[in-house]
Amino acid sequence: MSKSFADFRLTHLNSYSNDQTSGATTPGGVDWGKDEDDARNNQERNARHKPRTYPYFDYLPYPVEDESVRQAALDEILRNLYISIEAGDFAPGAVHWTRELRSWLSLKFDLPRATRIKLVKLYYELSLAPGVDPNVSERFASLYSVLMKRKHYLRPGKDLILDWRLMFKELKAYVLPQETGFIHTTTLKRNVRTLNKMCSFAQLYYDPEELPAMFQEFMPYFSTSFVEGAFVVVGLFNLLLPTTPPPPNRPELQPSYYLPTLFHLWSLVNRSKTFDISFLDYFSRLARDLLPASHIPFGAHGIFTKDQSDLIFTAILRLLEIPVGMSNSPYSSVVDSSSGLAHPLERDQRKHPFIHSIGRWIVMSLSGSSLNHEDSIMHDLEGLIQAVETFFHPSNSGNWTRTLSQLVFYLTDFFLMRWNKEQNGEMEVPDARRLTPELKRRFVICLKDVTFMGIYSKSDNAMTFSLSALQGLAYLEPQLILPGALQRIYPSMQGLVEVHRTTSSLRSLGVLARVLVRTKGFRCHVTTLMGLALPGIDANDLDKTVNSLHFIQSLAYNIPFVNLDTTTEREGRGSHVALDWISQEVDRLEREGAEVAIDYDAELTDDQEEEVLRSSTAAFGDFVIAFLGRVFTLLENLPDTARVRGGSPEETVVNTLPGVFTPLLAALSPELYDIALVKIVDFVGNHVENAARDAMSFICNSLCKVNPEKALRKLLPVLISNIRSEIEENGAASTRHSGPDILPRDRGLVWHLSILCMSIVHAGRAVMNHRKELLLLAEYLHRTCKGLPTVHISNFIHHLLINLTGIYTIDYSLSEPGEVIDVDNWGKEYDPKKLTIKWHVPMRDELEFAVELFRTHAEGAMNTIASLTSENSPIKRDGTGKDWSDEMTRNLTLLRLIVSGVSNLFDAKRVSSLNGTPSTAESLDNEDAEMGGIDDDSISQPKEELGEAADEEVQPTRKYPAGYVFQDTSDPLYVILHALREKIGETLHQAHIFLKTSQQDDVQCFNALYTAYKSWFLDVGTERSAQVLDRVTRVFAADIHPFKVSGLRKKYPRPLLLRRAHVYHLQRMRHNAGPRPLSPMDALLLVDLAESCVSLYTDIRRHAQSAGEAAVRVIIAARPLVIPSLLDAFEKAIKENDYPRIKGAMYSLLYGSLSKTAGRDWRFAPRLIKAFIAASTADKPSVQKLATATTYAVMEYGKPVEKMVLLNEDNVRSIKPKEDLLALIAKKRAKIVSKRKKIEAKKAQLTLELVELAKNSHWKTESRTATLLINLGLRFETISPDSLIELITNGTIDTHPGLRGLYSGAIIALFCLIELRATCGHDYKKFLLDIVENPTKIMVPTRRDESCWTEEFLTSFSKPATDYFIDQDYHGWLVWEKEMIAFLANPEEEIQYDDIEQNARKQIGRCLTVEWYRKAFEFMKQEPRDTGSDRFRVATAMLLQFTFDLMKDGLTAVTFDDIKELTLEIYGDGSDKHQHRAASEILGALVCAYRDGPVKHRVEMWQFVFPMIKQIFEDALNPENLSYWTSFLHLILQGKDPRRSWPVIEYLTSLRLDMSSNAAFKESSKIQLLHNCILEAGWHFQFDSPILKDFLEHLDHPYKGVREAMGQTMATIFRTRYHESYRDVKTLMDAQHAASSIGTFPYQPTTEFTALMEGIFQRLEKWRHERRPGQQSQSSYTAGSKTVLLWLDTCLTSYECTTLLPFFPNLFMTEMLHMMDVKEDPELMTLAYHVFRHLPNIPHPPGQDKEFIASLIRIGKTATSWHQRLRIQINIQVIYFRRLFLISQEQQQDLFNCVSEMLEDAQLEVRLGAATTLSGMIRCSPVRIRDKMLEYLKEKFTKMLIENPLPRKTGFGTPTPDYTRITIIRHAAVLGLGALVQAFPYQSPPQKWLPEVLATLAVRASGDPGMVGKSVKTALSEFKKTRQDTWHVDMKAFTPDQLEDLEGVLWKSYFA
Repeated sequence: MSKSFADFRLTHLNSYSNDQTSGATTPGGVDWGKDEDDARNNQERNARHKPRTYPYFDYLPYPVEDESVRQAALDEILRNLYISIEAGDFAPGAVHWTRELRSWLSLKFDLPRATRIKLVKLYYELSLAPGVDPNVSERFASLYSVLMKRKHYLRPGKDLILDWRLMFKELKAYVLPQETGFIHTTTLKRNVRTLNKMCSFAQLYYDPEELPAMFQEFMPYFSTSFVEGAFVVVGLFNLLLPTTPPPPNRPELQPSYYLPTLFHLWSLVNRSKTFDISFLDYFSRLARDLLPASHIPFGAHGIFTKDQSDLIFTAILRLLEIPVGMSNSPYSSVVDSSSGLAHPLERDQRKHPFIHSIGRWIVMSLSGSSLNHEDSIMHDLEGLIQAVETFFHPSNSGNWTRTLSQLVFYLTDFFLMRWNKEQNGEMEVPDARRLTPELKRRFVICLKDVTFMGIYSKSDNAMTFSLSALQGLAYLEPQLILPGALQRIYPSMQGLVEVHRTTSSLRSLGVLARVLVRTKGFRCHVTTLMGLALPGIDANDLDKTVNSLHFIQSLAYNIPFVNLDTTTEREGRGSHVALDWISQEVDRLEREGAEVAIDYDAELTDDQEEEVLRSSTAAFGDFVIAFLGRVFTLLENLPDTARVRGGSPEETVVNTLPGVFTPLLAALSPELYDIALVKIVDFVGNHVENAARDAMSFICNSLCKVNPEKALRKLLPVLISNIRSEIEENGAASTRHSGPDILPRDRGLVWHLSILCMSIVHAGRAVMNHRKELLLLAEYLHRTCKGLPTVHISNFIHHLLINLTGIYTIDYSLSEPGEVIDVDNWGKEYDPKKLTIKWHVPMRDELEFAVELFRTHAEGAMNTIASLTSENSPIKRDGTGKDWSDEMTRNLTLLRLIVSGVSNLFDAKRVSSLNGTPSTAESLDNEDAEMGGIDDDSISQPKEELGEAADEEVQPTRKYPAGYVFQDTSDPLYVILHALREKIGETLHQAHIFLKTSQQDDVQCFNALYTAYKSWFLDVGTERSAQVLDRVTRVFAADIHPFKVSGLRKKYPRPLLLRRAHVYHLQRMRHNAGPRPLSPMDALLLVDLAESCVSLYTDIRRHAQSAGEAAVRVIIAARPLVIPSLLDAFEKAIKENDYPRIKGAMYSLLYGSLSKTAGRDWRFAPRLIKAFIAASTADKPSVQKLATATTYAVMEYGKPVEKMVLLNEDNVRSIKPKEDLLALIAKKRAKIVSKRKKIEAKKAQLTLELVELAKNSHWKTESRTATLLINLGLRFETISPDSLIELITNGTIDTHPGLRGLYSGAIIALFCLIELRATCGHDYKKFLLDIVENPTKIMVPTRRDESCWTEEFLTSFSKPATDYFIDQDYHGWLVWEKEMIAFLANPEEEIQYDDIEQNARKQIGRCLTVEWYRKAFEFMKQEPRDTGSDRFRVATAMLLQFTFDLMKDGLTAVTFDDIKELTLEIYGDGSDKHQHRAASEILGALVCAYRDGPVKHRVEMWQFVFPMIKQIFEDALNPENLSYWTSFLHLILQGKDPRRSWPVIEYLTSLRLDMSSNAAFKESSKIQLLHNCILEAGWHFQFDSPILKDFLEHLDHPYKGVREAMGQTMATIFRTRYHESYRDVKTLMDAQHAASSIGTFPYQPTTEFTALMEGIFQRLEKWRHERRPGQQSQSSYTAGSKTVLLWLDTCLTSYECTTLLPFFPNLFMTEMLHMMDVKEDPELMTLAYHVFRHLPNIPHPPGQDKEFIASLIRIGKTATSWHQRLRIQINIQVIYFRRLFLISQEQQQDLFNCVSEMLEDAQLEVRLGAATTLSGMIRCSPVRIRDKMLEYLKEKFTKMLIENPLPRKTGFGTPTPDYTRITIIRHAAVLGLGALVQAFPYQSPPQKWLPEVLATLAVRASGDPGMVGKSVKTALSEFKKTRQDTWHVDMKAFTPDQLEDLEGVLWKSYFA
């Protein structure tokens, strides 16, 4: 192993080393110590680590491109990407090529590994690069995740190492902003959630050798003095720490070295759910990634030690939040709510539920070798499941139900994945660690029972999880799961139990189908189960119907419905063999009960099993007939779909049917298919069920798809003759009518038409046999019909065209062609690589037929439209009848549908260049054409320099072969088609013109027209308007879902594998239908749409907008074409106050994809912005609403363009192509720069115009303008124009409150910008790099090697004199670093401002006059408009602080003395709370502005401020204004060195309690202010001793408010006393490593603290004895106790609660139990009870709970008051459950003994309580403890009953003491036995020992008088009550005698 380090680096970084990875779970198994074999490098270099499972390219029915073509396309994308990045063209350039790259990847092309590595590095960096627009970096981040999506693409360490520091730098800006000392607002930062997501991909590729560096970097920030730091560090650990295996020769990288420290940090923050989740997440990934590393020790607990594993299991138990007894939650919300800035570092619980980490941690720590180990992970898992078993039962549901079912699901899922991957070699695990069959068996047994309970859960969610778990377990161990499943399924399917059990059983069958079909013996049950599922298809219970259909569907995918029964010679046997066998098996299942075990492998020989199976297939014929019968009945009873709301059960059924019929009909043997065909055709011909029309059409569609020749021959004649007879005899479709409902006389026609439509689509060539009839029918229908059915006629032609011209698979069979079907075909798996696929590819005759159809109908429709819109229209437009519109609409619809129908035949190239100009890339993107003639008035120029490239799509996407039919463009059919399309466009245009002039209110026609426009634009090359790909993909995903198995790839049934090829073909088609260049016809139609987008009629607008949106997406350069006309309309509408048109224009311009283009293109933006401002004052609420909603988007227009982006050149150069591109890049860059300059100039010009507009206008206009100006007017280079500065400064004191708010926001942004620019040295690059220079900031070396350093450091905080201030709280709390950040106390220099900044400051200063401040202060004093804003406003204080800064530098017209006067004037007499609010804000601002400056200013300020504050604190505080002053303190102290505000601190710490004062509020408010001061100073606070001394003397203060304040303050003082202050990180880690595998245990109380506690409790005890029992008034005891309890409560709900552990056993519990007995003071009782219940939830360190448990037992047995004995039980049960994994065996035994002794307590209540506690403890014990205890207790109690018979009662009067004693013993025994029974309320059937116990109770004690007899009856009736559901099974466990005994007690006849 001791290979040299250099060698290790070589092998580790060798990017083409041997492929030893495991694909999914662990990318990392770097195999140390092997020499790499270099010979295979080259051919391996580009290969995938894991070959593709599915050969996409081989299965297409047309030749595909060559690999070299794909790579060339990739090279082109990368070349353009490189040019864009180098030229600084991020959006749209780099974004566009990123999209292209994504599209290239989505076509399943293989990215060479070397390229992938380069791209990942590049995109990782682009996503984090400073200066990139956040929206753009989101796009980059999203591609980065696509490149890293699967872990097998790249191997950590070998292929790729990423730099964690880049990520840390970005995260740091969010979570540790205090580094810089400045808080900054105007710069945009990227979304922190995206960073979080990027980490989850990048984490694997951070280098494990960087661990020490990461610890060095993160740990110093850890502090619980200000606990946010601790949350941040743990969040960073979880996001950034690498978990891949470290090299073997570095001990400091081994988990055994650093885990103790992590456990130590974990124990520093107790009671936090966030901490538990983060650590579990991290540990579970560590377990996963280190599993394959053979050099890391691995034992019975995986890579963890027993102690670590016990702690983790305890945390798991806590996280499940199971309610125990009466305890409260183990977590404290107080702790988690203070995570503050660390919140964004948490994983999103919706996507990564913590249960997922629990499952992963447990499964990845299992190993076969530790199976027989006494104490291993498997052992603990069994304990865990058994402990919470009863919570799985459906009758016991609650918040935990979902969590628990998730737990079982994730456990199963991970186990399955690991098992499969180990079996197929994807996961390389050392042999000793592999999962073994025995372990697998034990795992399944462990989860079996709870899963069976879970599938009957009441919560739908939980049921789904449990069913998936059931499927996984059955896959792992069919022999164990299936018998139990069948045993539950048979009775519930035969209708013996409740409905919900039937539903669960049907769903279980659905998930188990695959396993059933493949498991020997069990598959013989399948046909019977199918028969039983049939009654589930029932129109009265649609949910059940869907479940039954799903089951039948999953069977149809797995078994051929072919009669394999070969026993024809022995006539009549048929299915008898199977029936006899099944009935005998069902009896056996019922007879053997819960312990049923069936092993068919041993019981049946293969031949016997096969005979039964063959015989069972004889029932298929009957099944098919019965099934169709049930479905037809269902269809006849469906409600009318028109009235059903979406998402209803009816809809679900209709959507499920086609999914069932296709596989089912395809699985039928030819004979059975014929039966089905006859039945279906018969039904179609003789019924008309309007409601079931869609469902029936889908069924016929399936029928014809499976065998088109046969089906069409039977079906078409029936349909055609029926259609003709409907029209001729019933007069269907003879007139029009309004309304959406179909007329009764048309129903038959529509029924047959719909079925006809669906039968001919995807039926392939077979349609050609009926060519003549179909042509005639189409012509006939078109001639005769009117009204609603006409849509179906157009639809019929559309479907026919699609069928003729499309490419699709036409093979749905379960078996390969020519394969003989036999028993082996049941559940047979096909290799995805060896399939034969039949496709339909259109032949010449089909194309001719299609073009002929298209031509006749298109020309017919166009002629009709032409004549309708001519002068002498055949139908008159008289304005009353609707005939004209009907006819028009009908023809437009026909045009739309036939254009879509032949969309596959259109060629985008030809379509976009039809006016004869050849379309080439050059003329499109000719760089030189763009450079010409750039001056501002050449708007006519098509591409002027102001747009960010005229459009997003720069070039059309590259196309790949997708089976386009016409290879020869001179083909006559090709020519006809395209000419017709052009002509249709012309017709549509004419129709538009006509409607606009003559029929502008004809909404119906307009809608039809624009839907036709939409199809005309979209449907070229593929039918985009129908979103075929999305639909097919969705259905495909739903169908494969049941067949997905974790860890296996594409193990789907054959029909689904074939469908995958079709989906892939559609993906290629969709890819080719990308954007295309603009043709003249397109331009005409686009302008039409733009006109109608601003129509007066809402409906017309909507349709036009939707068509327009669609069109601009597919046509390149369409957007700049339509924007001008829309803008004109917008401006005109505003002038005329034409609201409908204003709305139309706003929707079109601001709500769609035009918004971005218009905003980027500064030819349009200024007009749009001005129009927007004008529109937002319109006097109509709906317009206002639109404007408000889109303000944000318009603000975006004004933000500065990207000026500079900083990237690591090497990563960009890595994708540089060979050719020399410098000239090209330079040219492009120059162009971009000049364009950006022009745009910025336009923006500056607009700013000035808007300032003028804002000055003298209505407040509405002004407020909109002001909002936009902030983004437009502030710039890093120039700060802002003077006129704008003036506007903003004066606006801050505007009389309109809304405007004041806007402008004060703006002025703060302005000040921040000035300060930021000055501190970045006036340099934008420094700003991007976050290089901020604060002249007062220094780095002070720490003298950490001196032992007294920490003490000296802390002492320095108690004196005001210092050279520097320490503002950060974390320095030295956990560890010391070499140096710390500090700020000079008496700085020589201030921030340096340059001229630009100084000018801006002067400009503001000029406006700041006395008058300005007077107004500002007056406004501050006004009463706020809503109560919510009645608080200290930090923004106001910030604003004033900035202005005071100017005053301090002498730049303002106002002086310090003026401000003094004004302040006093505002404060007045201080009688009103608003005066206080204004004063606190002003004083806060003064302190912040002046205290850090030169000494003379500082003195001047404190001389004015301090006396004022002191006077207020002493005399003027009241409950109304206290909150303002606490906020004031927060403002001046928060995150700052306390010495900066020395006078205030000194004054507050000198306060002492004044016992003579009777002003309770005054006293408590002082303490609260002091408390705030201590909170802010944290562990730096040094004045604690005198304050504590003062408090402790007055513990029994008479006032409640004072006591509360004291309690909280004391808790805070003690909490902040703790700090660890290790010398450095290494010392810390060494110390923890040396201590134990879980580190040292923090918060040990000091000797002084211990003495203090003991003293306090001695005083309490003394006071208790002094108090007179029954005293009503308050005494020292009650008052003192409350103070102490409040303090303890604050402490126990916080993370340092473990400090108090040593005092639990003796001090706390005894005293609290006494407090609970003070009946006279209910407040004290509830408080004491509340605190008492916290105790068992406080985590004890392992092995330190002995005393606590001993004292629980002691009090339980010996306390004199029975109340105390009763209350102690609460805690016994809780501590037992919480510490299941940590408590020692003898302690468990002691607790049980204690509780069972309490059963004999003299007090009845205690006995009853003990019984409940006992049953709870038994219930949650793991089996190994449980069984021993049961045996022991059962014997003990039975013996007690028998040995103490009830003596005869002598006479009347009081019973003798002896009698009482025996009664109590008997009661104890009865309660004890009852507790044993109650411990398993849901186990069905009951355990072996239970009947005997019940019988004992019934016989021995049921006759006892009084309590004893009553308890027996209670126990028995409870037992019977919980068994109501399962009694038919449970009663079999009893002998007849026992049942009689029971009935004797429970069902007594009272009349005897």
